Amino acid sequence: MTGSSSSIRTLGNSQRTLFLENPSWTLHRRAIIARSDSTGEPPRPETLISPGARHVFDGSPQRARTGYGCSVAEYSRYCPNQGPLDLFASVHRWGLPVDGSALSCVINACANSFDQNAGKQVHCQCVKSGLLEDVSVGSSLVDMYMKTESVEDGRRAFDEAAGKNVVSWTSLLSGYTRNSLNGEAVELFHRMQVEGIKPNAFTYTAVLGALADDGIAEKGIQLHAMVIKDGFASTTYSGNSLINMYSKVGMVRDARAVFDMMENKDAVTWNSMISGYVANGHDMEALVMFHSMRNAEVSLSQLTFANVIKLCANVREISFARQLHCQVVQMGLEFDDKVRKALIVAYSKCCEMDDALKSFSSESRFQDVVSWTAIITGYLQNGQVAQAVDLFCQMRREGVKPNDFTYSLILGAQPLISPYEVHAQVIKTNYQSSSTVGTALLDAYVKIGSTDAAARVFKSVQEKDVVSWSAMLAGYALSGDTENAVKIFLQLCKEGVRPNEFTYSSVINACAAPSAAVEQGKQLHACSIKSAYSDTLCVSSAVLTMYAKRGNIESASKVFQRQRERDLVSWNSMISGYAQHGHAKKALEVFKEMQRQKMTMDSITFIGVISACTHGGFVEEGERYYDMMVNDHQISPTMEHYSCMVDLYSRAGMLEKAMDTINGMPHPASAPVWRSILAGCHVQRNLELGKLAAEKLISLQPDHSSSYVLLSNIYAAAGKWKERAEVRKMMDERRVRKEAGYSWIEVKNKTYFFLAGDVSHPMQDSIYAKLEELGVRLRDYGYQPDTNYVLHDVEEEHKEAILSQHSERLALAFGLIATSPETPIQISKNLRVCGDCHNVIKLVSMIERREIIVRDSNRFHHFNSGSCSCGDYW
Repeated sequence: MTGSSSSIRTLGNSQRTLFLENPSWTLHRRAIIARSDSTGEPPRPETLISPGARHVFDGSPQRARTGYGCSVAEYSRYCPNQGPLDLFASVHRWGLPVDGSALSCVINACANSFDQNAGKQVHCQCVKSGLLEDVSVGSSLVDMYMKTESVEDGRRAFDEAAGKNVVSWTSLLSGYTRNSLNGEAVELFHRMQVEGIKPNAFTYTAVLGALADDGIAEKGIQLHAMVIKDGFASTTYSGNSLINMYSKVGMVRDARAVFDMMENKDAVTWNSMISGYVANGHDMEALVMFHSMRNAEVSLSQLTFANVIKLCANVREISFARQLHCQVVQMGLEFDDKVRKALIVAYSKCCEMDDALKSFSSESRFQDVVSWTAIITGYLQNGQVAQAVDLFCQMRREGVKPNDFTYSLILGAQPLISPYEVHAQVIKTNYQSSSTVGTALLDAYVKIGSTDAAARVFKSVQEKDVVSWSAMLAGYALSGDTENAVKIFLQLCKEGVRPNEFTYSSVINACAAPSAAVEQGKQLHACSIKSAYSDTLCVSSAVLTMYAKRGNIESASKVFQRQRERDLVSWNSMISGYAQHGHAKKALEVFKEMQRQKMTMDSITFIGVISACTHGGFVEEGERYYDMMVNDHQISPTMEHYSCMVDLYSRAGMLEKAMDTINGMPHPASAPVWRSILAGCHVQRNLELGKLAAEKLISLQPDHSSSYVLLSNIYAAAGKWKERAEVRKMMDERRVRKEAGYSWIEVKNKTYFFLAGDVSHPMQDSIYAKLEELGVRLRDYGYQPDTNYVLHDVEEEHKEAILSQHSERLALAFGLIATSPETPIQISKNLRVCGDCHNVIKLVSMIERREIIVRDSNRFHHFNSGSCSCGDYW
């Protein structure tokens, strides 16, 4: 017993206690009651076998052998699972002798029936009998523990075994692979070689499986060479494993080369090759292989049909799928789990949801969570969200617990299902830390605008993959939170997660927000180039949009020209970018190129085109493109299109046409439409129509200050100071606060904000000195302040002082001081730049010989050599 004390440690505490008190407690309970003959002698071996399996044992050619150990071993061959345990229990009850071979068979029976408790009791008997030194017993114990997912016990049994051969090593190695511990399996294989144990064909099969699961192609190729060197290349086991490994790492040609060189192919060989083709998207090759398999008269199995039906789903080949379905029914395989699920997926992908539902409902006994998830997926993919939600609820009522994939799918069924309700279920079922469910949850919260809830879910995910990080990053980008988006990106890089193209696309989109630092977008673009993702469509489109929205239309144009392929996002971004930067003709040229290439256009395309006409003052062209959208492309106009047309007419001073457009709309005008009319009335000094537009706008947005301010400015421009005061009084009574105008400029990765008349900047003395200097030089060029833009009832001299201290001028003066002469100055303003400041900046660009870019609430202005890209039309 002393020599076996270390082996007893392999057993759990409860098993050790039971062993010390009564080593045979469980086995006695399992024993079959067998009567001795009249002489009182122990029963013969064959009398210990349960009646239900006697006919199997009776057919054994070795049944005449009288040894009890031989009887156990022979019985395990014909009745591999429960029978040997019952026989061994009876043999043990009578105290009859058994050898290591018999115990090995019994342990194997425990492994095959996944009965770890019985296996541990047999382990006790091995310790008591002193048979642990038997190599077959030790190997069987390792295999039993590994098959019952007790990896630590399996490893201890291996370490404590007195003798180890290639079978022992292979059992442990296979166990690691079976439990997805592929790294440990590869490491054990190397150690096995160091200790001089020569692998056999089954060893190579296990290691190749580990390399396949981890997608390690290089080591797999090296192992292939070892298989050839050791003379196992001709074995069917090794060939099948090589085909599987090469297929899983995407080396389909190499898998086919192994297949062609194999002399002895079984059904597994053919199925592995077909599965490899399907998994790697080589559907036609898989179909040819299937026909070759039939011609070779190889028996078609459930796996064969499942793979080929999956092929039909991939290529949307419904007629062939139906033929296969008929053959499956003829062979009696229609209730096979894999075949049924493949049929559900195939019918779903071919939009035949009635047939998919029939396949699902054909046998209610086999409706597990995977089947439910497959049919729910089908309805969601076909846009039948209500039916998907109903099935999800029915699934819950029938007691089938959703898995992580089910929860991930159903969260996409908004708004028919609430993420808060699903989140509660997820917590109850302990899936809250799952990466898949967490990603779907945070994405659902982002879509309803709850970024804080999404962030809490993100923190709860234990093992975050690149998809989780990208989803959280995209959420911040969508909400315009550039700071947190960049923080998430830096954090994922710090934690060793390699960003993919979608990560870069999301973080670069975040840098397109007005509040984002200009240099951040450039730096992330450089990172995407280093990571070889800059040429992917989603990244290049994001980069193009970012440069266009951040004032660098030249860089946006270069990215557009370099794109190897363009999607609709690229074309629309370029058109809108040129329009926003005042390059209306270039925007229309891109649209015409789109027409020449016969690209499909959508409603957003025409919003960009009509906006370009609006910024360029091309009224007739705008009308023509609007008619083209409705008549040639059959795109129904949305509120955005009507708003663009009203803006087009209002900016051109054609207020009657603008009102005709509003009166002809099929639904009431929105706030942006009336705001365009009000802005046009302000420019045209149309007081009566301005009052009407303001009333409509105030009724739609009573808390929005812009409508009050525009009406107030109209009164002020007309000299009606009393009416202006009444509007201001109305604002005070309704507690509507006017949005303060401010400008900001980025210098050396730091952003500086300025209000009108601001004196808070550390360099205020230098800034105002620069403004005074510019004022003198401007007058030398003939500049006269246009005090009509000061809508206050004050003296003329005071009006000039107010103009000279507008926030954009303070930002401009600081930019001239703080940047080198060759650096373009880029200023942003939250409101529309006033006409006098526009004239001043034009002159400053000529005096200082600087390129100046101003982004106001409407568009970009590119000032250079005394002119502006807007052509003074904005």
